Amino acid sequence: MIQVWYYTLASVIAVSAISLVGIFTLGMKQERLERAIFYLISFSVGALLGDVFIHILPEIMGEGDALRNSAYVLAGIMLFFVLERVLMWHGSHSSHREEIHSVVYLTIVGDALHNFLDGVVIAASFLAGIPIGIATATAVIFHEIPQEIGQFAILVHGGWSRRKALLYNFFSALTAIAGALLVLVFSRSFTEAPAVLLGLGAASFIYIAMSDLIPELQKEPQARRSIVQLACMLAGIGVMALLLLLE
Repeated sequence: MIQVWYYTLASVIAVSAISLVGIFTLGMKQERLERAIFYLISFSVGALLGDVFIHILPEIMGEGDALRNSAYVLAGIMLFFVLERVLMWHGSHSSHREEIHSVVYLTIVGDALHNFLDGVVIAASFLAGIPIGIATATAVIFHEIPQEIGQFAILVHGGWSRRKALLYNFFSALTAIAGALLVLVFSRSFTEAPAVLLGLGAASFIYIAMSDLIPELQKEPQARRSIVQLACMLAGIGVMALLLLLE
């Protein structure tokens, strides 16, 4: 159990530290930054879906009632749909200035919740097995890099200084540690916790990839860049497949 704590805390601390990645983009040209984000988003789609279908789903389907575990995943997808709609609804009833102000704070709140769930999923994955935990943490890290860069840009565009944006971004990322600790401390008191939390994690990754990331990639009109997108996605899946060697 000590090993699980060590790997989990090291992973969520790394995920939290990624919130500071925006500082490395300050001197980058816009075109170069957009190209880097383009590749990272494509890769993260493959990593997220690869982790779900190569690691998480086989694990939860092999444990207990497969139908019940599938229901956890389905319920999780519906839950994330509702949460996203609630956040969007709260940000849509305001003037233009209020809307910008609202979007900035909703971005922080949404990211804090997202990072909390990342911590929960990472901890649940390590409880299921160290190799699964490593695969999940890797997928989360690759997804967080472009997300945190984009979030930093939103905060700065909303009128915040770069220092304030980095600071708040970092504070919201620390909720990943809280989520992980919650799971590690209370996991033994709830025998269904691993299946439920891994199902929630699978739902989160599927929803993010299919609802948020892939629609962005589909806006690309150039065939050559679409081929690059596919190659990056396959690379992300390939990394998840290679992590099977750890099992």
